[in-house]
Amino acid sequence: MTPQPSPVKISGLIITFNEEKNIREVIECLDFVDEIIIVDSYSTDNTVAIANTYPKVKVIQNKFVDFTSQRNLALDLAKYNWVLFLDADERITPPLKAEIIAELQKPETKDAYYFVRKFFFAGKAIHFSGTQTDKNFRLFKKDKAHYIPEKLVHETLKVDGTVGILENKLLHYSYDNYAIYKKKMISYGVLKGKELFQKGKRYNFFTHYLKTIFKFIKAFFIRLGILDGKNGLIISYLQALSVHHTYKSLKFNQKQNI
Repeated sequence: MTPQPSPVKISGLIITFNEEKNIREVIECLDFVDEIIIVDSYSTDNTVAIANTYPKVKVIQNKFVDFTSQRNLALDLAKYNWVLFLDADERITPPLKAEIIAELQKPETKDAYYFVRKFFFAGKAIHFSGTQTDKNFRLFKKDKAHYIPEKLVHETLKVDGTVGILENKLLHYSYDNYAIYKKKMISYGVLKGKELFQKGKRYNFFTHYLKTIFKFIKAFFIRLGILDGKNGLIISYLQALSVHHTYKSLKFNQKQNI
């Protein structure tokens, strides 16, 4: 069945690097928007070739510096004021799609909307481990919001306006396996350490290891990762590993600039 487009024009935005396994599905769940802009960090797989087979898609390649820069570039390229920004591993369900269209048909809308995300790891739903309150801005007016430049990872959208939250969940198929997840969490930690250094933070041995240990305790026990079984243990460990690499990165950047 052909989706009914929203009467409000929407730009769909995605940032990518080597997402050939995800790119078709994420593009196809944006079939109700009016244009799709992909900012690609010079993928070495078939991401760009696949994306270019869709007539509604425009791909711009830009060297990766940090996630925030890529996202703000995508915002600059969007033709329409309403933007729907997805990660390549996120999926809009039919109920969520209907809710988005219905929301934008209202006489009065908010300026930005949180989406609550349902996290999957290795194909299995995760119910705890800190994911139970996971939500992000995904639908917003670009003249009312921008990503804060100082945040190099875990990008933060600053909204100058009203905020709402949608009821239906966005599916987040974050990682297929341990190796991919580990690599990603380490890379997040490295960028976060650089961010802390740029903010003037100084390395402290005790802070490094206390925060690393507490991150595991928080995810596995306080945030009930233990109820997610083996996957909860993996997620909690890798969250702690990311904190460990954050402080390793902070220490490295500090030494490089003495």
